[in-house]
Amino acid sequence: MKNARDIIVRPVITERTSEFIDQQKYVFEVNLKANKTQIKQAIETIFKVKVVNVNTLRVPAKPKRYGRHSGYTSEWKKAFVTLAPDSKPLEFFEASV
Repeated sequence: MKNARDIIVRPVITERTSEFIDQQKYVFEVNLKANKTQIKQAIETIFKVKVVNVNTLRVPAKPKRYGRHSGYTSEWKKAFVTLAPDSKPLEFFEASV
C-alpha cells in the first residue's frame, strides 16, 4: 500500500458521524490491512492537515438473507480521525452538513 488513495477507501457520512465534525473528528472506511500510522500519513497527504489521533475498529460481517439465499456482508475497517485544533476543517465534509 504505497499510495494514500489505496489506504483511504471512502468517507463515512451518517447522521451520527456528522455530529463529530464540530469536534474535528472524521470517519473513514479504510483498507483492512492498514495500520494507524499509515492512516495518519494518508489523511495528512490527501487533505494537507495535521492529525492528532487515529482510532480504528473492525466492523464484522453480518448474516443477510434474500429469499431463500443467505450470505454475509463484507467485513470492513473504520477509522476515527481527530485533527489538530489549529487545523482547517475538511471541505469534503463541510459540504454535506
